Amino acid sequence: MRIGIIGAGNVGATLARKLAACGHEVKLANSKSPQSIQNLANEIGVQAVTKEDAASDVDAVILSIPFAKYPDLRQTLSNIPEKVVVIDTSNYYPGRDGAIEEVDDGKPESIWVSEQIGRPVVKAWNAALAATLAEKGQPAGSSTRIALPVAGDDPHAEAIAQDLVEDTGFTALAAGSLEGSWHQQPGTPAYCTELTLPELKLALCAADKIRAPQNRDALLARFMAPGGQFTHEQIVATNRAMTA
Repeated sequence: MRIGIIGAGNVGATLARKLAACGHEVKLANSKSPQSIQNLANEIGVQAVTKEDAASDVDAVILSIPFAKYPDLRQTLSNIPEKVVVIDTSNYYPGRDGAIEEVDDGKPESIWVSEQIGRPVVKAWNAALAATLAEKGQPAGSSTRIALPVAGDDPHAEAIAQDLVEDTGFTALAAGSLEGSWHQQPGTPAYCTELTLPELKLALCAADKIRAPQNRDALLARFMAPGGQFTHEQIVATNRAMTA
């Protein structure tokens, strides 16, 4: 499959590496220039391109940029064919992104993203830490394989996203519509808690839309407190404890 990835940070670069290793033809772009990520692209076996090229002549586009930057992509994505699957990996953090009233009032994050870019999206890979994506993938069939939720409104697009999630080493769970994708947003039991498939199904059902933003902000405050140092395992354990 031909895949464009816009965003070359920890998540975008990790997905590029893993998908290229599976045999996909991957183009990677950032907000600067192809030259600025050429060494990375050479290392992981992908093509460094502009964001316009990343959205051109591909079967799927993966967006892995800061949440508040999505309006900047509207023009870039305006002319791609409807058959191209657009996947949103982002999460909203007001302290980083600035307050967005519509999302603060309860609009699901990926609904807002779809409106900003003028394209329907599938929400995937958002509910995992970058280190989880990089280090915790396992072969299909493993009893301890981590499952990740995939939400969307188009069955064909959602199926493609699920296949790509599987390629990166995780079990893909069809998590329902984009309107219901708040179940996998920050502060919910499904978010960055490294659950198996049966556990993830229960976690999605246990999500509380009112508590989720409160949990999100409380977790961020704990992780960002002066002197606080958390291992990966401690971050996951804290997420589980505070969203249970």
